[in-house]
Amino acid sequence: MSPSGPADHPFTPDLFARADESDDASFYAMPRRVVHLDEPALAAVAAFFGEQLPPHGELLDVMASWRSHLPKALPRKRVTGLGMNAEEMAENPDLDAWVVHDLNRDPELPFADRSFDGATLTVSMQYLVRPIEVFRSVARCLRPGAPLIVVVSHRCFPTKAVKIFQQCQTMRERMELGMAYFSFAGGFADVLGVDLRPAAAPGEDPVRAVIGRRQGASTPGERPTATWRRR
Repeated sequence: MSPSGPADHPFTPDLFARADESDDASFYAMPRRVVHLDEPALAAVAAFFGEQLPPHGELLDVMASWRSHLPKALPRKRVTGLGMNAEEMAENPDLDAWVVHDLNRDPELPFADRSFDGATLTVSMQYLVRPIEVFRSVARCLRPGAPLIVVVSHRCFPTKAVKIFQQCQTMRERMELGMAYFSFAGGFADVLGVDLRPAAAPGEDPVRAVIGRRQGASTPGERPTATWRRR
């Protein structure tokens, strides 16, 4: 199997190469406590989460860290984090539970089918070397109709970001890369790319989101339609 997963998509393994191919567990062993977004962008993300995530749901933060950026006004039954650093996740006030798991080593999430009512993946898509497999596994873990929201920024740890993300020249291209991951993973419907901060001035952080909802009894190989809009 190639680093990017089964050969049912156009991405070649070299596109997921990184400048630093050392063990990710070692890289993330030290808590970093960064957010990759300025305060207005974080506020836009929290507002979008509040609009799209179901209230009183069981939620999953994929590639979690010390903050999940969930709005305080959103009631939730339980929030689980899946990340690389236990100390960071222990400091996250939104998490009720967390699991240390390296998705680049094993892209299969350690949860049962249909465990969650919604999932987020915030400004970390650029680090996945097997994103199609990860998105498929997230779909497996979601209940029908549950959203996966992927937030995309222009900032990153550059030595750990994959080549294809680094090659994207604009925020729209980064957003469309996320939409392609949804498409080739399958299992999601109504995939939508959204510019969460269309009026960002030079020097301010732009931020995009891609959202898709878990299909019900999907046909094998079925791929979603996708579009995008500004808020």
